[in-house]
Amino acid sequence: MASQQAQQQGPGPAQSAQLQAAVLQQQQQQQQPSQQQDFDPVHRFKLLIPHLKESLQNVMSIAALNFGHNTAIDNGIKSNDALIQRFDKSLEEFYALCDQLELCLRLAYECLSQSVDSTKHSPSLVPTATKPDTGQAESLSYSQYLSMIKSQISCAKDIHNALYECSKTIAGKSQQQGIM
Repeated sequence: MASQQAQQQGPGPAQSAQLQAAVLQQQQQQQQPSQQQDFDPVHRFKLLIPHLKESLQNVMSIAALNFGHNTAIDNGIKSNDALIQRFDKSLEEFYALCDQLELCLRLAYECLSQSVDSTKHSPSLVPTATKPDTGQAESLSYSQYLSMIKSQISCAKDIHNALYECSKTIAGKSQQQGIM
């Protein structure tokens, strides 16, 4: 009877600690092969998905056990002495994983949009000293690259000046309206 209750309540504290240690060891082993993968949000997302599934299963099983326990108490079958797992802790763990996944997705989106903007504003590559000619016909010479950068700087200055003049105009109009 006691073993059935222990099985219904899920993993105990010792089993939970062993599970967490195994997960940490697995994460460390997966992080060792390449430091670049640590910074890849898509890779991190893929690593977190199995943990999210496990956490969701844990939340659902604890919720089911708590419902059963509360129903038994309401029907007068059991007393409140039985040790049950805390639903709020498992739900908090689930939400923490969801937050990590959301951050991974936001970071991946930012990386993608930065890459798109980079290719949009500088579509051609400049050959580097370590790879002088990789066979790309679309690469720019250094002087062409400098002229492109100078045009981008002048465009940024024009935008800055236009915004500055606009803010002066708006500030002047608001002061004139304040005088009236």
